[in-house]
Amino acid sequence: MKKDLPEDTVFELEKRLRQISVAIKKRGRKILTNYPITPSQFIALQWIIDDQDLTIGELAKKIGLAFSTTTDLINRMEANGLVQRNKDEKDRRIVRIRALAKGERIIKEVIDERREYLGRILQSFNLEQTEQLTQLLSLLYDTMHRENERDD
Repeated sequence: MKKDLPEDTVFELEKRLRQISVAIKKRGRKILTNYPITPSQFIALQWIIDDQDLTIGELAKKIGLAFSTTTDLINRMEANGLVQRNKDEKDRRIVRIRALAKGERIIKEVIDERREYLGRILQSFNLEQTEQLTQLLSLLYDTMHRENERDD
């Protein structure tokens, strides 16, 4: 069932989602100043932790960077003790990236601080509003995710 939404409603929703994303990223970047990691490395490390054993090519596709740029990023992360390269057990030509304890700790600490920030903001919402917001955002994400999978 297709609904015709007013253009200004879609415009306002996109704008608000973008503003929320920017606010969370801005807070995250502020938190990152306490860690030996760049915002690009943070994003890459999140993907590596979420999807263990990615290849550099798979990671490059997920973060939208060129293979060579991603390789340079991994080189710096490896030198900083955040990740390590491992040969694939089935095909030794394939190299997979795995997060090390230091990288996992940094991601956990930064995400925990971002969640604390969001929790403080959500204190001004009642429980029903928070649950409704969570359900609606989950529905939006799931719908977008399904469409993106069809496009891939």
